Amino acid sequence: MNDFDDNIFSSPVSSKELEDGFRGLVDAKHGVEDRFQYSLRPGKIDEFIGQDRVRENLKIAIGAATQRGSTLDHILFYGPPGLGKTTFASIIAGERGVSMKTSSGPVLERPGDLAAVLSSLQENDVLFIDEIHRLPRIVEEVLYPAMEDFFIDIIIGQGPAARSVKLDLKPFTLVAATTRMGLISSPLRDRFGLVERVEYYTTSQMVEIVLRSAELLEVRIDKDGAREIAGRSRGTPRIANRLLRRSRDYAEQRADGLVSKEVADKALNLLDIDSSGLDIMDRAVLRTIIDKFDGGPVGVDTIAASLSEDRGSIEEVYEPYLLQRGFLQRTPRGRMATAKAWQYFGLEMPEIAQLQMKREPHEFES
Repeated sequence: MNDFDDNIFSSPVSSKELEDGFRGLVDAKHGVEDRFQYSLRPGKIDEFIGQDRVRENLKIAIGAATQRGSTLDHILFYGPPGLGKTTFASIIAGERGVSMKTSSGPVLERPGDLAAVLSSLQENDVLFIDEIHRLPRIVEEVLYPAMEDFFIDIIIGQGPAARSVKLDLKPFTLVAATTRMGLISSPLRDRFGLVERVEYYTTSQMVEIVLRSAELLEVRIDKDGAREIAGRSRGTPRIANRLLRRSRDYAEQRADGLVSKEVADKALNLLDIDSSGLDIMDRAVLRTIIDKFDGGPVGVDTIAASLSEDRGSIEEVYEPYLLQRGFLQRTPRGRMATAKAWQYFGLEMPEIAQLQMKREPHEFES
């Protein structure tokens, strides 16, 4: 086995940096857009807008662990991207007053990679693993005893000279995030003490988020402008913050600097984001199903091939919002455009498509 190499992991995050919401902290793999997101993340649980049920459960778990002086249970967050899973991880570390190390499933390719970061954790530290559903099975099996009993077995040497060494770990909290809950194995999922789903945000919550972000960025905006951005943000703070940034640029270059409803509308129309929050690719997915496959059902692989996109992008980026808004239906035989999707394009849903829709059970495709 190769020597442990900790260079692939980001440096530990101090509690001060966590309380500041990662302002100014950038992992080497992140770019300008992530730096922008870090600057807007709340640093404390009471600053977090929305996800009331998740916040309340976290408050109880953190408070109980702190009162007992024990290690916080491992926590798994799942749900669509951009809804706050990573932010919750940073908040947990901040509330506990400990450091956090971050990694992701695809990065942890070998057991030694995981052993390196686990052995560097201090007592009660938080290890955040994003996209944990992409963790290789051989690495996942090393994680089981680490989560339950805080030790790992590592193999040193090869062939007849190989020997197993037990490495004790300091108690830690694993906080994991995934957009594909169904791809996480039962043995791994059952080792989490708290499993929480993050939901899309309401329009009123999105307005609050936009106004808060505008204040942090010192952007001049009125409530109507914030509402316009919030209504086109797909219930996702990450998207709202990006659209706020673009609207600010438009306001500074083509208006008087104030992001009003009219200014936001013009800015977002230039980005091809309509009043329903649909962008070019959302519309392309729906038009492909309607125009090329008579409204469906059609498999996701076929849709992806028709659009020259990968299946993962269709399932994780575009589908969730289309399903939420009622434009798309998933069935055992594939995706179908609903009557609402036909109406969106000013088309009348053919009778044969209506009959097909009624015959198809509303189930997820296997």
